[in-house]
Amino acid sequence: MRRNDREITDKNEIIKIIDQCEVCRIGLSRDNIPYIVPMNFAYIYENEKLILYFHCAKEGKKLDIIKSNANACFEFDRMINIIPGETACKYSLDFESVIGMGNIVIVGDDKIEEKQKALYLIMKKYAPEKTFGFSEAYFTSEMLRNVAVLKLTADQFTGKRRIK
Repeated sequence: MRRNDREITDKNEIIKIIDQCEVCRIGLSRDNIPYIVPMNFAYIYENEKLILYFHCAKEGKKLDIIKSNANACFEFDRMINIIPGETACKYSLDFESVIGMGNIVIVGDDKIEEKQKALYLIMKKYAPEKTFGFSEAYFTSEMLRNVAVLKLTADQFTGKRRIK
């Protein structure tokens, strides 16, 4: 990182940033052509391991790319405040961001419990006022068959912050 003074190395601080983000952008590549897509997400951070979960349709460009290349990167960001300047080039921004990379896979239909867990975590993030569980009552077999769940296991990630 070019600006070491802005780097965040404390994993707890990085997790706090992720907790405040609504969207995660994932970057994929096939045949040396990049593809980036914003996604709803949930995560687990346990034993120094960050696992991101996403849901999507069972077919489409991102799944085709993942099947041919499981390498992925991701990015979270939060704009905190625009800092006006006297001239255009003197404007700045207070922000926090997290970037990383790892391996992304499509969670198979044979891994029902993991798909349920991922969907539960996603719903808990985006609908915290509702109560969802892991059972068939919340995520039926038909629902689970009709949705793809992606799992990105981060090999490395870092945070960056600029706040004056």
